[in-house]
Amino acid sequence: MSLVVPAVLPSSLQDLKEKIALLGSISSVDRIQIDVVDGRFATPASWPYVAPRTKSDLVRDRPADELDDMVERSEMLPRLDRIEYEIDLMCLDMAAAAAKWLALGAVRLTFHAEAATDLPRLLASARKQFGAGADFAPGLISFGLALNIGSDLALIEACVGEIDYVQFMGISTIGRQGQPFDRRVFEKLRVFHGRHPDIPVQVDGGVSLTYAKQLVACGASKLVVGSNILKAADPAAVIAAFEDLQGSFGV
Repeated sequence: MSLVVPAVLPSSLQDLKEKIALLGSISSVDRIQIDVVDGRFATPASWPYVAPRTKSDLVRDRPADELDDMVERSEMLPRLDRIEYEIDLMCLDMAAAAAKWLALGAVRLTFHAEAATDLPRLLASARKQFGAGADFAPGLISFGLALNIGSDLALIEACVGEIDYVQFMGISTIGRQGQPFDRRVFEKLRVFHGRHPDIPVQVDGGVSLTYAKQLVACGASKLVVGSNILKAADPAAVIAAFEDLQGSFGV
């Protein structure tokens, strides 16, 4: 199983499709994370939380929601036969946004702990609506919690029994690709993994080959990588380099 999960921060629907097409052409890619930024919980806004671009959008008095249009057309994300989609919900309307992305075929939802006013209630509601109790996909949907670098582990400790994985943010300012790696994540990861060795943990933000080995040694089972892949001259070669490292430390 792959160590690296490529991340896409789309500026438009066309940008999303182009980046998925690029990553989907790489045989080792079996999961893609789509970063969803609402411009309120984190900034700047990404697609589909974009400013109105046409007069018709202005009349509607809200951003053009192409995501709603896709759901109404029963459109699905591409390559669902081979690729799992994970949605990193950096937004305040996490539950509503989750329902839309699930309708498009996503199967993994990452909720940001700091964006929830009542985290246990959010998770309970998500499990009831989308999880084991959901008729359309029993046992199919995975739920994870993301935690910012400056947040205390106590924020998620009471909820670890209700989630399938944890995502530690490796940057101080979330929502923007290309931010510098924050080494504080090493200690956060080490402590959490020591307490909960059976809970899969992934690190997202600033991840590069420089830090990959140490992150895995501290307990990371997945590394979410965005700009270091997409801005590379040869994205496939970068992904291959991560996978080669995986073999070197026996993951």
